[in-house]
Amino acid sequence: MNHVFAIFKREFKGYFNSAIAYICITVFLVLVNWLFFRGFFIENQANLRQFFRLIPWVFLFFVPAITMRLWAEEKKLGTYEILMTLPVKDYEVVLGKFLASYMFLFITIALTIGIPITAACLGNPDWGPIIGGYLGILLMGGVYLAIGIFCSSLTLNQIVAFIISVTISFALFIVGGNIVLFAVPNFLVPLFEYLGLANHFDSISRGVIDSRDIIYYLSVMFFFLYLNVRTLESRKWR
Repeated sequence: MNHVFAIFKREFKGYFNSAIAYICITVFLVLVNWLFFRGFFIENQANLRQFFRLIPWVFLFFVPAITMRLWAEEKKLGTYEILMTLPVKDYEVVLGKFLASYMFLFITIALTIGIPITAACLGNPDWGPIIGGYLGILLMGGVYLAIGIFCSSLTLNQIVAFIISVTISFALFIVGGNIVLFAVPNFLVPLFEYLGLANHFDSISRGVIDSRDIIYYLSVMFFFLYLNVRTLESRKWR
């Protein structure tokens, strides 16, 4: 675990050693608050349903933006080879990078605390869906991060990594939607419904904490992190 923690510290500090982290956080908070409060006072209801509907779509672009550099920049700067020659296992490097990006995402989400506080000051919101919604955000964010880190390991170009990550995340998000389910054979509908990120998020954001949803998110995270490790191993063999 010492190696994982060392990689974590290195990557986490890397976010805040440049202006990118502050710009990303500022843009995210301004965009989310503007989109939410634009409709909050019109609806005149003290709830965060609109907030939790917005976040998955904002994450489609925000999360790939914070992961696209994690491997692509290493390769571009030539530090990838140095990192891979250190006495650390591939999974330790992947896990350290993932945890650093997860902590960055957690801080960003925590800074939205003003939204539920405002709702509580102006009304009497149901805290069950709010807590469930934030849990869903963290789980969905973890999946997007795992996808983004994997995509960053596939290319030297950060923009290419960003585009691939957005594409995969979007496909996984809508695969359980009605627009897709209407086009697939009936016997595949249950499978596509289960694979859809949005379906599991909708369940949790209503305050229904189902172990099947949590297992799904953790499984998808593990799957893409595993692919990342396998990608590193294949490059070593080449």
